[in-house]
Formats: sequence, C-alpha cells, structure tokens
Amino acid sequence: MSQDHTKERQYQIMLEYRQKRGLETLGLMTSQAWHDDPKRLAFTLSRYKFVAKMLSGAAHVLEVGCADAFGTRIVVQEVNQLTATDFDPLFVEDTNTRMSDRWKFVCKTHDMLGGPFPGEFDGMYALDVLEHILPENEDRFLSNMAASLAVHGTMIIGMPSLESQPYASPMSKEGHVNCKTMPDLKQTLLGYFYNVFTFSMNDEVVHTGYHKMAHYLFALCCGKRS
Repeated sequence: MSQDHTKERQYQIMLEYRQKRGLETLGLMTSQAWHDDPKRLAFTLSRYKFVAKMLSGAAHVLEVGCADAFGTRIVVQEVNQLTATDFDPLFVEDTNTRMSDRWKFVCKTHDMLGGPFPGEFDGMYALDVLEHILPENEDRFLSNMAASLAVHGTMIIGMPSLESQPYASPMSKEGHVNCKTMPDLKQTLLGYFYNVFTFSMNDEVVHTGYHKMAHYLFALCCGKRS
C-alpha cells in the first residue's frame, strides 16, 4: 500500500495533484521517443524553449506542424495566445484529448499546402516540418505561412541540417525529403523576409558556431516582404 504522505512536506502537493487530476501523460510522438530514445525529449523541449524565449510577449502565435504538441505548452507559458495546427487529424485528436485547462491553447487540423491558416499572427513557428515538404511544394508552403503573418511579425523555422543526415535514425530519414545546409536555408527564407538570423544547435545547446558541425538549424525571420 502506498504512503499517504511524502517524507518531506513540500512534496505533498504531488500526491494531491495525482488524487485530483491524475498524472500527466505523454503524446503519441513523445511516448514513442521516450520509449526508443529518451534523450531525444531533451533536445525537442530545448527547441521549444528557444522559440518561447524568442517570441516571448507575442499577442497571438501560430504553430505549424505541432504533431502531439507536447512541447507547445512551453511556448504557451511565454505568449498571450497560441493556436497549433497539424495536417494529421490523429495528432490533433491526441493533443485535444490531453489538453490541460491550466495551459490551454487551440489545436486544429490544417494542411498549409492547401492554403493559409485564417487570421493574422504576430508570431509563427514550424519545428521539424520544412524537411518533410517536397522541394517542389516548398514555395507554396512558405508563402502560405507568411500570408498569415503580420507585417511586423516574426517567424521561426527549425530543421535538422543536411550534414546531420548520415547520423539520423531510419524513421527520421524516411520523412526527410528537403534537408538543407544553413546557407541554403537562409537563402531560401530571404525570398520571403528582409532579415533572416541563423543559429546552430547541437543536442540542447543553441549557438552561433560553425554551421557544418551543427545537427540542427534555426532561422529567425522578420521584415516580411510584400
């Protein structure tokens, strides 16, 4: 039989939470990662933390390609309102089933290749999405994203580097059809923004180091072209 009280009083709230609302659960994607490669969650959540800090204080943020939206709550902590989208209704259903009243956001099914998401947003991001978009569909995808971004807004794109792909897992490689080097990513996004600031990432560390040794790339874009 389990104890009714923790040995240290300050931890008693954990038992109270378990009794009142049960334990928090992982999503479809994060559950698989936790089972197959637990350290991957540290990397994923670090990417969301970077986005949260860069978009801190934004009025309304759009996430494109949220999957199970496990890390989305980190961005919700820093912005006033957030809408998350994914083209797969299974992920959206999973996200809405696990939605917490304390960290509530809107999650809807939307395929960005089919058109812009309705509304105007001053912040927008897509993590681990662009590499899944076929090169011939890339312009349509980025144009539709930018169409819903306010003129003064900021967009963040995060993706694995082309140089990282020899070390990617078989499951990752299967969906990666459009990985880029940092110069290629920057040049692509300069077609939609006047300013593109790039960052390297290795494991959970974001830095401005040598991009060819980066496993992951971030591009922070502002100054939308008309």
